[in-house]
Amino acid sequence: MTASPSRLGEGAEPRVVSVNVGMPRDVPWQERTVHTGAWKYPVTGRRRVRRLNLDGDGQGDTNGHGGEIRAVLVYQIQSYQHWRRHLKRDDLTYGEFGENLTVDGLPDDEVCIGDRYRIGTAEFEVTQPRVTCYRVGLRLGQPDMAALLVAHHRPGFYCRVISEGFVGAGDAIVKTASGPGGLTVTDTDALLYLPHRDVAKLRVAVTIPALSPGWQSSFHDLLQTKPAASPPGADVGWTGFRKLRVAEVVRETETVTSIYLAPEDGRPLPAPRPGQYLTLRVAGAGSPPPVRTYSLSSAPDADTYRISVKREPHGLVSGYLQSRLLPGASLDVASPRGEFVLDGGADPVLLLSAGIGVTPVLAMLQQLAAQHSERDVWWIHAARRPAEQALGGEAHKLMASLPSAHEHIFYSAYRPEELRVGWATAGRLSAESLQRLRPPTDASAYICGPAAFMTDMQRALEALGVAADRIHTELFGALSSINPGLTDRTAVPPHPPEGPVGTGPLVTFSRSGLSVPFDTPSQSLLDLADECDVPTRWSCRTGVCHTCETPLLAGTVDYSPDPLEPPPEGRVLICCCRPTTDVVLDM
Repeated sequence: MTASPSRLGEGAEPRVVSVNVGMPRDVPWQERTVHTGAWKYPVTGRRRVRRLNLDGDGQGDTNGHGGEIRAVLVYQIQSYQHWRRHLKRDDLTYGEFGENLTVDGLPDDEVCIGDRYRIGTAEFEVTQPRVTCYRVGLRLGQPDMAALLVAHHRPGFYCRVISEGFVGAGDAIVKTASGPGGLTVTDTDALLYLPHRDVAKLRVAVTIPALSPGWQSSFHDLLQTKPAASPPGADVGWTGFRKLRVAEVVRETETVTSIYLAPEDGRPLPAPRPGQYLTLRVAGAGSPPPVRTYSLSSAPDADTYRISVKREPHGLVSGYLQSRLLPGASLDVASPRGEFVLDGGADPVLLLSAGIGVTPVLAMLQQLAAQHSERDVWWIHAARRPAEQALGGEAHKLMASLPSAHEHIFYSAYRPEELRVGWATAGRLSAESLQRLRPPTDASAYICGPAAFMTDMQRALEALGVAADRIHTELFGALSSINPGLTDRTAVPPHPPEGPVGTGPLVTFSRSGLSVPFDTPSQSLLDLADECDVPTRWSCRTGVCHTCETPLLAGTVDYSPDPLEPPPEGRVLICCCRPTTDVVLDM
């Protein structure tokens, strides 16, 4: 059935033109498989509308679609008419935009969040615009469709079901209530996805009870976003890599060495937040220069940066930094970054570390000591032996300077004479030993160490009653993927793409430890990352949702298509850009 859109006559009553349903299916896409419910088709007769969807309908990815808040998707035949003209297509059928109800009327620039409508024997409430998702483009064979829906102000909208009932084609649509605030679907969509936001409308949006929690949260974040304050006399950070001079190299233990870095150009170093890390490009360690990440272990107000590096067996970079790096040498260093940072509250602080994971914890202790903090501070650390515990003495002195400090060190391999201090305990740090310590459950917890240690400690804290949103873990490796709908993603280590070596600029994925030339057939940096099995985060793949926004540590890119809203300086949308020079990405 081919849609034959018409324009709602003046004074005519909005009505349902088609009811469309479809169950999720597996669809091939770019040599992968997407599980999606985007394939909707018209049905005859009446369909029962239930709290979560219509009978015979389903969603493949309930993180972005479906559920009580997004039970029914509505789209207008007037928008079908628009797309027929713009896309020069006459083959669009009802349901092809993934909607459950194709309607005559209810334009996005008139319908408001919170409006209620009686359709058939059911009642609905408008909750949010359509989310920007690549799957509508997949269904239509139009990859940039998610961006077009936003740019042309024709997203369509979701509803929740107030009263269950039956709907069918031809049913009249009767408005039963107006949403508070008068914020239209078009305005709401623009507030999230387009630049030059109207702050007054943002303030209205967060007061509308019907607006979905996800959009409410995003708008709250936008209202609270403020430029970061810069320390007096310091940079706010820097773009790309900056030359820093090795001021001092200090052997801490047989396997750990601290490296002090000072500015070569005399400009002060910006004060990092306690817990942040540095990314280094180490030219002397190989070709192309490998890129590695290390936590800062110095006080935030120090005039130098300090990193403490553990030598790993067969470690290319750690071996070079420990055995060949000399004072006076230069290193390429990216500005401090990272969200694993100490908060500024007054609640208890719980610091758990293992091995070299003490480094960001040490920076946090430096900050607490400098502030003469009266917070209840717990430091629980796991090491093999005192002789192998890097920076332990420094941490102990900082703990001793705090008025309410609790220090517990667990040694898994020890000699009897090494356990003569009251804070030392024989054995491994485990969930059981943590429970015996009875740390405060209302604390802000910070965990750093090997991945298995962080996982175990996070589970142990949650079992003790610490809220999940108060538990923070450091992660140097690639962030977890966000690949909505993909069903056949197996976890494999990042690797060069198959086929001939690319001839384009060198692309370095710093967290994944991989550098490969850009493959000119690739459409974007995201495509290259997918080919290399580098973990990626995306949703629209067209430069709208900013899910793929990634720090750019070095290099330049070009966009095609241009994003609807440019990312902040120093960040790129990898879904729609290609490198114009060698680039380093924090992924």
